[in-house]
Amino acid sequence: MSAVNKYRLKQSTATRLGYQKAYGEPISRRTMIKRTLFAALWVTVGRLACVLHPTAVPMAHSSPLSTPKAKSVIQLWLWGGPSHLDTFDPKPEAGHDYCGPFTHPIETNVPGIRICELLVELAKQADKYSIIRSMTHGINAHETATYLMLTGRPPGGRVVYPCVGAVVSLFKGYDAGYQGLLPPYIVITEPLGRFSESGFLGPRYKPFATGGDPSKTPFTVEGVVLPNVPEQRQISRRQLLSKLDTLSAALGNNDLLADYRSAEKEAYDMILGTGAKAFDLSEEPPALRDRYGRTTFGQACLVARRLVERGVSYVTINYKGWDTHKNHFQAMRKLLPEMDKGMATLLQDLADRGLIETTIVWWGGEFGRTPRILWEAPWNGGRNHYGKVFSVVVAGGGFKGGRVVGASDSRGEEVKERPVYPIDLIATIYELLGIDGNAPLPNPYGLDLRVLPKPEENVKSAGKLVELL
Repeated sequence: MSAVNKYRLKQSTATRLGYQKAYGEPISRRTMIKRTLFAALWVTVGRLACVLHPTAVPMAHSSPLSTPKAKSVIQLWLWGGPSHLDTFDPKPEAGHDYCGPFTHPIETNVPGIRICELLVELAKQADKYSIIRSMTHGINAHETATYLMLTGRPPGGRVVYPCVGAVVSLFKGYDAGYQGLLPPYIVITEPLGRFSESGFLGPRYKPFATGGDPSKTPFTVEGVVLPNVPEQRQISRRQLLSKLDTLSAALGNNDLLADYRSAEKEAYDMILGTGAKAFDLSEEPPALRDRYGRTTFGQACLVARRLVERGVSYVTINYKGWDTHKNHFQAMRKLLPEMDKGMATLLQDLADRGLIETTIVWWGGEFGRTPRILWEAPWNGGRNHYGKVFSVVVAGGGFKGGRVVGASDSRGEEVKERPVYPIDLIATIYELLGIDGNAPLPNPYGLDLRVLPKPEENVKSAGKLVELL
């Protein structure tokens, strides 16, 4: 008899015996069903646990270079790239073709620092933040500029590096003992989609994206707050599900079942308990919500404050609308006032609650916009992409306030002094968080990859922002 036929005969015999165990010992139908249920439960627990507490990739943790000053980061990402001339680096002397209608920048509460006249509230908070007016990388494409700004690595390499949020999640999240119910890395409201934020670290380090709109009541967070389903009805559903759960009764007090019940409880706490409450802005005083502005961005800033208050390590607000190729100034008259209210109130609110000392606020986008205005059709007063020089703002978490680093030239077209590259900013943020730049990054390639580039990688750098530490 051939080997194939012997195998077929063996399989057929095993089937007649009701699926044999090893060495030909038959098992009962009851035992087979029980084992099947255990297998299904194992898969369920595994999947649920991966969502609530992602398993770490084995890694060698390094000691931080310094005592951490910051615990959390709130990143205000202006999707599309804001104009530096129309925000934190005004150039009224450059003339109408550069400054347009914004010809009267205002003084801030820090002598010598002027910003756009529409940023009235932020002018009162300048002692809390510092402006970097010499950011540069020279890239004018959204995807590649975003990648460089968020990873510090030039695009086009053999691997996709994780962004800052994913790295912080690795070193400050579950792998580092984070016990919070909420994920350590959250994006309000949608991910950028320019590249995979987690890079080679894998999907367990991707951000939790809320979806929804925080300016709506309720703020419908995907997978957490169900639309048009009252809380009492959700509780009733849980009670009904518990009554129908015959599997638990069949398995009794089993260690695996205990893990399942623990994971189930955490999931329901996320939906019906403290997790969902973090997104419930009705708990905040209406007057405070008004100060933030009843806009998507303003209320997102308030949500971000509530999240870091609960220990979330990294929160990104992806703020759309800044890719203003056409009708730029019409867009600015809408966006700048709402950005002004939301960001200024966030800074003051963090200060009032004693959180600004431990929370970094990072404002900026992938690049700036062309200093010279395109008045002709079809742009009608637009600004295009500009990576030669642009502005970034940082506050809190150990960053000094009331400072200006670097300068652009008289028209905002070139770096005049003290260039700052993306890796310089990122390295400074890591230092304030106590993340060792020389620590290894786990990866599936077996490569020696580090948090910050090694010298031989020749990544452009002018050094950390020691002026702000």
